[in-house]
Amino acid sequence: MQTETKSFLASPTYYSLTVSCKLKKCKMMKNLITILLLSTIFSCKQKAVQKENNKTTDNVHEVNPVKKRFAKMESDALKEPFSGIFTEDRDSTDLFPIRSSGVSTLPIQKAAKKFLNSLSPSQLQRTTFDINDEEWRKWCNVDNGIYDRQGVSLKELTEIQKKDAFKLIQESLSAKGLQLSKDIMKTDQTLRELNNGSLDYDEELYFFTIMGKPSSTEPWGWQLDGHHLVINYFILGDQIVMSPVFMGGEPIITNSGKYKGNTLFQDEQNIGLTLMQSLKPEQQKEATVHSVKTGNNNIAEANKDNLNLKYEGIQISKFSNEQRQKLLDLVYLYVSNIREGHDKVKMEEIVAHEDNTWFSWVGNTSADAVFYYRIHSPVLLIEFDHQRVVGVPNADDGKPSRNHIHTVVRTPNGNDYGKDLLSKHKEKHHH
Repeated sequence: MQTETKSFLASPTYYSLTVSCKLKKCKMMKNLITILLLSTIFSCKQKAVQKENNKTTDNVHEVNPVKKRFAKMESDALKEPFSGIFTEDRDSTDLFPIRSSGVSTLPIQKAAKKFLNSLSPSQLQRTTFDINDEEWRKWCNVDNGIYDRQGVSLKELTEIQKKDAFKLIQESLSAKGLQLSKDIMKTDQTLRELNNGSLDYDEELYFFTIMGKPSSTEPWGWQLDGHHLVINYFILGDQIVMSPVFMGGEPIITNSGKYKGNTLFQDEQNIGLTLMQSLKPEQQKEATVHSVKTGNNNIAEANKDNLNLKYEGIQISKFSNEQRQKLLDLVYLYVSNIREGHDKVKMEEIVAHEDNTWFSWVGNTSADAVFYYRIHSPVLLIEFDHQRVVGVPNADDGKPSRNHIHTVVRTPNGNDYGKDLLSKHKEKHHH
């Protein structure tokens, strides 16, 4: 037996079996190692994914401090009932009577109804508000990364719905006003390009809301709210109040990208400077509030519905006829954004208070000056301001620039959003 065993152990058959077993064990071990390695790698990937998910979740719940600040500013402003912008002495309380303008608003009404009819039920629910809703006062000129807006945006509309939305703007504004609105939207596309595709900027993130129901007899209106473009548009019969209006832009002159060559507010800037330069030295001195402009000077932007704002600068009653005409030409640059016919109605209202209109200035009067000016009367408030650079990367040197402009148009003495007309309408019809 021992001899046989020894013989077998020395045989080729035993050697072959041994090698085969070793190879099988080696293969099994290799497979086991491979399984362990794959398990380890998969586990690491799972942990990495979970970590990334946790990070994303944290980011979702993390509140942007700037966004939080703007939300608080709005919340604080809305705690105070609307009263309007007044001077310390307060002007006449009968500045805005209900009366026929003689210019039909029926095209605006029809365009609004068509737009509303194009919306889905969910879109309609988000777009429509009561005429008294505080949605009127919920607007801001900042980008969408730091402010949440109400209504439906152009971005979520179909091509047909977009066409109807722009038709509403077209019927409400002049051709100039419509084009300016579109050009302002273009600057947000430029900012997106300059900021590596940041979702904070988008030429279609402009939101529509409609207050009340489009009517020939009852008060109603609409609002467009987005970065550097806010229009509040109130209608009662054939009367219109288009304020507050915020129009601005950055960059003012686009030098690259999809909208290269797009240019804003050159007339508002240059004609304003020309007016100031046309004043005599003593008039310039009186008009000048500060001769050096170091920062942003706009006062009547978002959340400033209840300002106590005194008249400053020089009274227009001290202007020559030529200077008065220059000022009225400057005013019309802003008023002419309203639809034809109603622009003349507004200008008549402004001219009626011409002698109690004030012009003030911040900055110098050199050819390349940066400056702020304000035109203020009982029925009109206009602000123009060169601002510090914000959206264009690596361009902020801490000083105001001609490449970032804000303008504001308001109706003082309680008639922003048509509130004074609305109040009179309610009293008359016992709402």
